[in-house]
Amino acid sequence: MPELPEVETVRRTLNNLILGKTIESIDIHYSKIIKDVSISEFRNRLVGQTLKDINRYGKYLIFIFEDIALISHLRMEGKYFIKDKSDRLEKHEHIVFNFTDGTTLRYNDVRKFGTMDLRNLDEIYTTYPISKLGYEPYDKLMTVKYLRGKLENKGTAIKTCLLDQSIITGLGNIYVDEVLFLSNLHPERKPNTLNDNDFNNIIKNATNVLYKAIELGGTTIRSYTSSLGVTGRFQNELNVHMKKGEHCPKCSTIIEKKKVNGRGSYYCPKCQQIN
Repeated sequence: MPELPEVETVRRTLNNLILGKTIESIDIHYSKIIKDVSISEFRNRLVGQTLKDINRYGKYLIFIFEDIALISHLRMEGKYFIKDKSDRLEKHEHIVFNFTDGTTLRYNDVRKFGTMDLRNLDEIYTTYPISKLGYEPYDKLMTVKYLRGKLENKGTAIKTCLLDQSIITGLGNIYVDEVLFLSNLHPERKPNTLNDNDFNNIIKNATNVLYKAIELGGTTIRSYTSSLGVTGRFQNELNVHMKKGEHCPKCSTIIEKKKVNGRGSYYCPKCQQIN
C-alpha cells in the first residue's frame, strides 16, 4: 500500500504534468470507486473544470479545481497514468479523465479498493474523509502532549496505534516498522508503558523517516510500485522492514518477523525489547 511518501511523490509528479489542464469528459468503467455522489453528478461537477493545484493530506490526494475538490485514496494498488486519448484502454483503468488537449489521466486499480470523493473547497478539511484523520508527524500540532493523550489509555500494541490514521496520519506498515526500530520500541509494547521521551522519539523519528523517504521518492517494493515513471529509492535505506534473517544494523542481532494484530512486523529482538 502506498504510504505518505509514495503519495507525495505521485502528487509532485502529477503537479508537474497536468496542472492547468481542463476536463473535457470522464469515462467511468467501475463506478463503485466514486463515493457519495451519482455518476451523473460526478461528471457534471468536474467536466469543464480546470485543475488549479494538487494537495495531499496523509495518504489522500486532493485535486483542487476551480470550485470543487476531488479527494482520492489509492488504497492497496491504485495508480495514476498519463496517456494520450488514442492509447488503448488497459484492463484495470477504471476512471479516465479526458483533457481538452488530447491527453488523459487514468486511474488504474487492480484491487478496486480506491476511492474518490467530491467536496466543496471550503469543506475539504472539515468533512469526511479528511476530517477523520489525525495530524501528520511533522505537523506543529503533533506534540508529545497530543500523542500521549491519544495513546496513554490504549491497551493495544504501539504498532497498531501508529497505524491508526485517526491518531497519526500517513504512516503504514513499512514506515511504522522503521520508526519503532529507530525509537528502540518493540512493536508489541503497550502505549501506557511509554514515557515522554519515547513519545518524543516517535515524533522525531517519524518526521525524519518520512522526510528522507519523500526525498528519495518513496519505497518501491513488490507490494507497491509507483506509476508515472517514478521509482522510489528508500527501500535501499530500510533498517528492518523486509529484513527477516539479516543482521541488525545497530547490534548485528538477527532481525525477526512476527504478526502484530495481523500485520507482519520486523524488529530487532535486542534493540527493541518488549520490557
